[in-house]
Amino acid sequence: MALSIRNQLPGTVTAITSGEVMAVVGVRLDGGQDITAAITADAVRDLALTEGAAVRALVKSTEVSLATGPVEGLSVRNRLRGTVLGVGTGGAMASVKVALEGGELTSAITKDAVDDLGLAPGSPVVALIKATEVSLAVG
Repeated sequence: MALSIRNQLPGTVTAITSGEVMAVVGVRLDGGQDITAAITADAVRDLALTEGAAVRALVKSTEVSLATGPVEGLSVRNRLRGTVLGVGTGGAMASVKVALEGGELTSAITKDAVDDLGLAPGSPVVALIKATEVSLAVG
């Protein structure tokens, strides 16, 4: 299946904490960083997820926020360290490509945010993604 979701990060399931309706799934990305997905317990069963299963973490670029340094005091579970590869800007919005160990991530943010943060190729960043915005795919 082809998807429009730009961010498809390969990894391995490291933990599953299942509740009655929702589950929290830990994934070690191929580059070594960890990401957490909050998905339905039905999805865990339907995908036959188990520890050690190969998955792809899927995240829409509009759900990736960027910070220029470590951020404390947030409920956002996923904080992936990377480096800006490139910035494409339009009149209002920008697309920022970020290199992660073992992959790439794209963030769609406002042009004003790019300017305010001084983002340019080589800038270190932290990609912030809520666990509820991470989907998982197998196969």
